[in-house]
Amino acid sequence: MEKVILKAQDRTDTGKRVAKNLRAKGVVPANVYKSGEGAQSLQISERDFDEVLNTKAGENVIITLNITGGKTKEKTVVIKEIQRDPIKSRVLHVDFNEISLTEELEVSVPITARGEAVGVKAEGGILEHVMWELQIECLPTMIPEKIEVDISALKVGSSVFVKDLPVPAGIKVLNDPELIVMTIKAPKAEAPAAEAVEEGAAEPELIRKKKEEEAEEGGEAGKEAPKEAPKAK
Repeated sequence: MEKVILKAQDRTDTGKRVAKNLRAKGVVPANVYKSGEGAQSLQISERDFDEVLNTKAGENVIITLNITGGKTKEKTVVIKEIQRDPIKSRVLHVDFNEISLTEELEVSVPITARGEAVGVKAEGGILEHVMWELQIECLPTMIPEKIEVDISALKVGSSVFVKDLPVPAGIKVLNDPELIVMTIKAPKAEAPAAEAVEEGAAEPELIRKKKEEEAEEGGEAGKEAPKEAPKAK
């Protein structure tokens, strides 16, 4: 698992106005949480944090915080939550969880596909990626960057289940083993062209019959009733 070092500064001033002023300077407010203890308020460089997120591990990266201005000078953490601006996607706030490298933790790792399924390439099927993340439990140093699945042999109607995933030893999967991760669906059936032509031809035929019936009814209505013979006086 990739580890990085991130500089941080202890923060005593809090509040929305303080946070807004920090962001204007390219600084992100942050909190570090530890079980059984209160949160510690910090501030980090927005640019430095963006570099942390650009590592291969992404948000699952293990971070060593080098803290200035506080009692604790160094903490090992993982990202708990990132708040972003919904329009600009800028990081507004970060929550970290302090961890121990000797204690297991629960994280989500991405699931990716490798290769081209024979069911897609040769049979015209459609690959449906149902599950994109896997919930696991392991030591921080064992967190994989991703779980990669070789789908080359998948045919139409075949699926990859959670129990089929190539999970490294020492990692506990928390998802239901019977859940479908990926599946190859049959190609969508197209309606025969003959049926479309037949349906299109049926409509004019009905219209023609209706016009003929209307013409016959009109003709009958236009006929005069026969005159009665004059009665003899």
